Amino acid sequence: MNPFEKARIGKIEIKNRFVMAPMISNLCNPDGTTNENHIRYLEERARGGFGLIITEYAYVDEYNGKGSPNEMGIFSREQLPKLSRLTERIHSTGSKIFVQLVHAGGKANPHYNKESIFAPSTVDYLGSLPAEMTKEDIKRVENKFLNAAEIAYRAGFDGIELHGAHGYLLQEFISPSLNKRQDEYGGSTENRVRIINEISDMIRAKLDMPLGIRLSLYEDDEDGYNADYGIEVASMLKNMDYIHFSAGRFAPPGSSASFYYENVHIGSKLKRKIDKNTMLVGSIRSMQDIEKALKVSDFVVLGRQALADPYTPLKMKMDIPYRPCIRCNQACRNLSNAEVRCTINPYTGFEITQNSCKKYSGEIAIIGSGIKGLEAALYAASMGIKPIVYEKSDFGGQFNEIIDQYKKRDFMPLLEYYQSMLKRYGIEIRYESSNNGILCLPDKVYPDIGRNGDLSIDTNIYRYFDDVLKIAEKNRVIMSTRSLHSLERSRIDGYMKIAEKMGIEFKDMDSYDFKVYDSRQYDILEAMKSGRMAIDQYILANETAFL
Repeated sequence: MNPFEKARIGKIEIKNRFVMAPMISNLCNPDGTTNENHIRYLEERARGGFGLIITEYAYVDEYNGKGSPNEMGIFSREQLPKLSRLTERIHSTGSKIFVQLVHAGGKANPHYNKESIFAPSTVDYLGSLPAEMTKEDIKRVENKFLNAAEIAYRAGFDGIELHGAHGYLLQEFISPSLNKRQDEYGGSTENRVRIINEISDMIRAKLDMPLGIRLSLYEDDEDGYNADYGIEVASMLKNMDYIHFSAGRFAPPGSSASFYYENVHIGSKLKRKIDKNTMLVGSIRSMQDIEKALKVSDFVVLGRQALADPYTPLKMKMDIPYRPCIRCNQACRNLSNAEVRCTINPYTGFEITQNSCKKYSGEIAIIGSGIKGLEAALYAASMGIKPIVYEKSDFGGQFNEIIDQYKKRDFMPLLEYYQSMLKRYGIEIRYESSNNGILCLPDKVYPDIGRNGDLSIDTNIYRYFDDVLKIAEKNRVIMSTRSLHSLERSRIDGYMKIAEKMGIEFKDMDSYDFKVYDSRQYDILEAMKSGRMAIDQYILANETAFL
C-alpha cells in the first residue's frame, strides 16, 4: 500500500495515509483554550505533509475529567473562536484535523479538577482509589462527550476520535481488570463497551462527521488483556469509521516504547487486517516501518517521529534526509511538569519562534564533529555560510562511546542523518587539528568512573548508565534505586532487565554507602542548542565578514 496515496475516512478524503498521533503537548492555556503556540505546533506538522492531524486528548468534562496541566479542553462554546482558528490554519495547508475527546476517569489529576475523581470501579489507580461511578455519573459523562462533539462540529473539525486507550475512562470500562461492575456496564465484553456504543449512538444521531476510536490493542500490565480481546472489543464497537490501534494501560512500554523495544511493536501483535478502517501507531520511524505497518493497517500514525521532524512525510516523498526519532523518551515524555520538547529537534514546542534566517555568505571553520559541531555546521549552512569541519579523532564525538547496544542501534541513525546532510550541503570534514575557528567541543565532559574494581553508584547521568554495563562484565556493581528516577518508565523497565541480567544489583539509598555522581544532565538537545548559539555569537561578532 502506498502511504502517499489518497484515502477516505467516512465521507472525508485524506490527501495521504500519514497521520500525526495525538500526543500530550501542554502547550494550551491552563483553562484548556488553544493559543498561537499550540496552533503553530500542530500547523507545522500539517505543513510537513501529514494528511491528518489528530489533536492531543481534549478533556470534555471541566469538573473531573482533566488529566494533565495545560491540557486542551473542549467543553464550552466560549472556546469556539479559538478552536475555529485552529481548524482554519490546518485546513489552509490542505490537511484535515480530528479532535480526540477524553475523560481521564480514574487517571484524572486531582490538582487540576474541581470535583472528586471517579472511575467504573473503585480499584487501585497507581496509589489512588477513585469513587465508583453511579449510573447518573455515566449519563452525565455521555452527555459531556456529545456536547464536546457538537462544539467540534461547529469549530470545523473534520472528525472526532474517542480516547479508549492508555487507562483513561473509556478504556477503564473496557478493561476487565479495571471494570468490576455487576450491572449492564460490566461483566461481559458487550456490557463493558456499552458506554462507548451509547456515546457513538448519541453522536451519530446528531452529527454527520467521521467518528473513530483510539483503542489499546492489548495491555502490558501483568493482569492486562491480550490482543485477541482487543480485536474482540473492536469488532463490537458500533458507528466507528475507523479503529486507531495503540497499546497499554499503566505498565510500560505502552505506545511510546523506548529503544529497548522493537519498532512497530504494536503492529507485530496485530496479526491481521480487521474489517474496519484502521490506524496503527507505535515506534514507527522509517519507510521500512511504514511498509510493515500498512500490511495490517490503512493509515500509519507517527508520534515521536513527528516531533523529531515535522516534515517527515514530505522529506520521505522527496527522498530528503530527515531527523530520525532516537526513541530516547527524554524531553517528549517529561510532561508532568513541562511542555512538549524533543531531544533532537530544538524547535519542537518553539515553532512560533521560527523565522526565516538572514542569509549570509563566506566560510567558517568548526572544530569538532560531535553533535554540537555537526548541528553548528548544518545551522550555518542553512544561512548560506560554507562551513568546514575539523575533527582530529572520530566522527560523532561522544556518540562513539555508547556501550548500550540498544541505545547504540537507535542513536546511530542520527549520525547517519548528519552525514547525509553534510553531503547534501557539500560540507567538507578535514580529519586534522585546527586552532582557528569556532570551538564546538562538548560543554560538559563527565569524569571517568573507572573500569577496575567493584562499584557502588548513585547517579542520574545517562553516560554512567552505559559505563556500568561494561564495568559489570568483570566487577560487582550496585546502583541506587534512586538512580532510575532520572529515566522514564519504559527506559527503567528495559534498562533493569539488561542490568539485572549483567548481575547489577539495585539497593535503596539508606541501605548502602554509594559514591554519588549526581549532577545536571548535559544532553543531546543542549549540545544542539549550544552549537547553534556558537554560530549566532560568531556571526554577531563578525557579521560584516559574512555580508
